[in-house]
Amino acid sequence: MLSLALAWGAAWLAGRRSSTRYTYGYKGATIQAALLNAALLYAALGFILWETVDHFRHPAPVNGRTVMLLAGLGIVINGFTAWLFRHGQKSDVNVRGAYLHMLTDALVSAGVVLGGALVMWTGWTWLDPVLSLGILAMIAISSWGLLRDTLRLGLQAVPNGIDLAAVQAFLLRQPDVVSVHDLHVWSLSSGDHDTALTAHLVRPGGADAAWLAQLAKGLETEFHIHHSTVQVEDGPTPGGCASGCSDAGHPVAHATSASH
Repeated sequence: MLSLALAWGAAWLAGRRSSTRYTYGYKGATIQAALLNAALLYAALGFILWETVDHFRHPAPVNGRTVMLLAGLGIVINGFTAWLFRHGQKSDVNVRGAYLHMLTDALVSAGVVLGGALVMWTGWTWLDPVLSLGILAMIAISSWGLLRDTLRLGLQAVPNGIDLAAVQAFLLRQPDVVSVHDLHVWSLSSGDHDTALTAHLVRPGGADAAWLAQLAKGLETEFHIHHSTVQVEDGPTPGGCASGCSDAGHPVAHATSASH
């Protein structure tokens, strides 16, 4: 339930308006929640692994019918909750974190039911922890993508599905653009529709609002980048910069930005 509370709380924060302090709004809360959910998931797996190993060392008889009944109830509740999240988890790692938690609980419960039935049938008490180890390994492997993706989001990496070289090539194909530098693409939230871009384009003569608006539309159409900010700079003259340079040597005259 904690994973659901984290996911829903982050989604609620993401819907709040931006402020003078949080100028991007609170969309990043979904990234933090997804990362925390991934950490909690692996912590839970570690705890279950510890209990499984202890069961190997100190096997003890259990009331198989009662355990199977309770575990069966867990399959129904957690399985149904995971089913509700099945579509949203494909495009949002925050939702995927909650989905994997519910799916993990359902699978563990299924392992308990299967293990209990086999132990009752065969009397082999070692079957239960062996099944638990197999389920834990399967969950750990399938959940690795969640941990990897949330770490990438937290480090503002280029989102999956976007080729930075292709974005740079697209910008260089724009009329009269000489070069591109300081290009950054990252996700503002855990969803697929909050990708941002900032870039500096060297273009002799600068750019007007219509050109910038067309560029922003092209980035959205080609790469699903919905928030773009572009600074256009005059190209260098034979004697150096058009109207002055930054400390790094980049021309900074006639800078214009566009955001969409």
